Amino acid sequence: MPAHFFHLRPSVVATLLALNAAAALAQTTTAEPAAAAVSSGTLSTVTVEASADASAEGLTKPYAGGQVARGGRVGILGNQDMMSTPFSSNNYTNELIQDQQAKSVADVLLNDPSVRQARGFGNFQELYVVRGFPVYSDDVSYNGLYGMLPRQYIASEFFERVEVFRGANTFLNGAAPGGSGIGGAINLLPKRAPNEPLTRVGFGVQTGGQGFVNLDLARRFGPDDSLGVRVNAVRREGGTGVKNESQQLSAFGIGLDWHNRNVRLSADFGYQDYDLKDGRPSLTPSSTLPIPRAPDARTNFAQPWTYSKEKDKFATFRGEVDITDNITAWAAGGVRRSDEDNVLSNPTLTDAFGNTSNTRFSNTRKDRIGTAEIGVRGNFATGPVKHTVVVSAAKYSNDRDNAYAISAQSVRNNIYTPYASPYPVANGAFVGNTLDNPRLTDKIDTSSVAIADTMSFMDDRLLVTLGARRQTIEQTSFAYNTLKQTSTYDKSKTTPVAGVVFKITPTVSAYANYIEGLVKGNVAGTTVNNRPVTNAGEIFAPYQAKQKEIGVKYDGGTLGASAAFFTTDQPTYYYSGQTYGLYGKQRNQGLEFSVFGQPAKGLRLLGGLTLLDAKQKNTQGGATDGLTAIGVAKQQANLGAEWDVPGVRNLSLNARVLYTSKQYANATNTQSVPSWTRVDVGARYLVDLGNGRLLTLRARIDNLFNKSYWASVGGTQGSNYLVLGAPRTFAVSGTIDF
Repeated sequence: MPAHFFHLRPSVVATLLALNAAAALAQTTTAEPAAAAVSSGTLSTVTVEASADASAEGLTKPYAGGQVARGGRVGILGNQDMMSTPFSSNNYTNELIQDQQAKSVADVLLNDPSVRQARGFGNFQELYVVRGFPVYSDDVSYNGLYGMLPRQYIASEFFERVEVFRGANTFLNGAAPGGSGIGGAINLLPKRAPNEPLTRVGFGVQTGGQGFVNLDLARRFGPDDSLGVRVNAVRREGGTGVKNESQQLSAFGIGLDWHNRNVRLSADFGYQDYDLKDGRPSLTPSSTLPIPRAPDARTNFAQPWTYSKEKDKFATFRGEVDITDNITAWAAGGVRRSDEDNVLSNPTLTDAFGNTSNTRFSNTRKDRIGTAEIGVRGNFATGPVKHTVVVSAAKYSNDRDNAYAISAQSVRNNIYTPYASPYPVANGAFVGNTLDNPRLTDKIDTSSVAIADTMSFMDDRLLVTLGARRQTIEQTSFAYNTLKQTSTYDKSKTTPVAGVVFKITPTVSAYANYIEGLVKGNVAGTTVNNRPVTNAGEIFAPYQAKQKEIGVKYDGGTLGASAAFFTTDQPTYYYSGQTYGLYGKQRNQGLEFSVFGQPAKGLRLLGGLTLLDAKQKNTQGGATDGLTAIGVAKQQANLGAEWDVPGVRNLSLNARVLYTSKQYANATNTQSVPSWTRVDVGARYLVDLGNGRLLTLRARIDNLFNKSYWASVGGTQGSNYLVLGAPRTFAVSGTIDF
């Protein structure tokens, strides 16, 4: 292995030497009988039985193999088994998160064939593309609540599970306040104290010298262990596989839960401080030049004075009370305070030799977010028909302060042979508020009420769900510098849902649904083509994206699979002459196939295939009718396998292959980035240290063949910026359970 592959800090070297010494001692010394998982030769993890969302049902059980769960949260309908819901989802467990050494939500979602990672427009915000539509990290929910998590980056230490809902979901979750979520939703479940005491210390290092240490501590107290406390803390610091790029992360979280016979309560408190220095930016291609060849994956064309910083504090609460044996009420709420400070310079290609030009963009932002939800769920029967009725109301508010400054002079660089340009000190004409004192620019408020009835027929073989949500979206904008109100918006829409599940056999379910997504409407500008807009300032009503889906699910006990066909229509805006309006449409339709489980002893599978056809329709003058939408790949495939090596007790090997077909970078489909395939491999080994201590060693290489490729195009809809894929990254880590 080349000497430059690692750049290790002395403290990290010492940690690794100690780890290796402990492992060697454990393997050469006769120890007392190990924990059941080690002595039997099987690989297992602590099972969390306590409820993560203060519900009577608690967490859904892991499926065979432990990488995904049998079901998850379906919005206001609550936790549901995968065979009983008329929707498509995947629910990734903490076991998978640990074994793959996932550091963020994006790392976990690499396992989902319907999801690809992108980036926010002009920043380093994580962004997820589900069924070809963006889900902003602003719109990732935490235990069912929007807006509680950091915007730019979400550390994996905060969550027990990652739940991915595929498809439109406004009825189930409410309209996403950031204005995304048409193609799907992502919900993170917090950690809870398991039934047995847990003391776990983790440590590791990766390519570039980045090291980390974390603590996971949990205990239960009181009569019947009714009170649970779980504490998580992590510190990461150092470089990445990208040259000169470095990260610092400090995060701390406390999860509490308490229950008696009729009441269940939970609360979470979190803090995260994340700094990214010399982060490799995205690249905007030229409209007149071919898409450039991807540079070496380790190349960094960031300016050395760029950075992104974010500090977040949040707190959430959820409670549930059984009013009678058949009626349960719940309430939830949360607050978040966030501070961001960025100096960015995202280049634009200027010629065929990789030269670029851009400006300096400085930005500060503060978010003050509050959210709340209440609801009642009841069960009753009318003759042979069973009913589960739910009524819910939700409220969300965000007061956002912002300031920015754009430099007057250009910043030059080259994506193949990067060099540093001087920091542009002078601001240009584009300055909004004061960077060290950002002022209020947006107030966003959403509220809604929802009602649904799930009816059960034929001894629960046929399930029919009908419901609707009345959603109101309010937004007020204030001018930079003058702070005068510039626009106001207060619109409402009703979004229905209809779903049906028929259990053909105990192992096969067929389902169908109609559901809608809702996104706040745009505001018409003042000029286009240097002429006045006829309806300048017109505020459009929230627009509805309509989805129809049919599918089938299979549960073989040890192997599960699903297939779905869906079509989603999303209206699009453009100027027709001098008038702005909702004239166009984007239709995404596709087929999804998923497989998961443990088909044979010691072999675990997780993967799938997504075939997408994203077409532009009713475009201006019909110029791009029938062409593929920007940044949507027609084929996406994932296949992961983990294998317990026969004859080598407690050793497991794993591999994952990711494939994404070419993506178009303009509406006319004359520019595209090539398809790419990436291979990741890893290993895991358990060692009994005696006295109840268990050491788990993990090693992983992502992008094994150091493939250089453009991983995504755009992300924010209609944009075509390119994000370079991460280079080969080697990570080793260990955890000790005491």
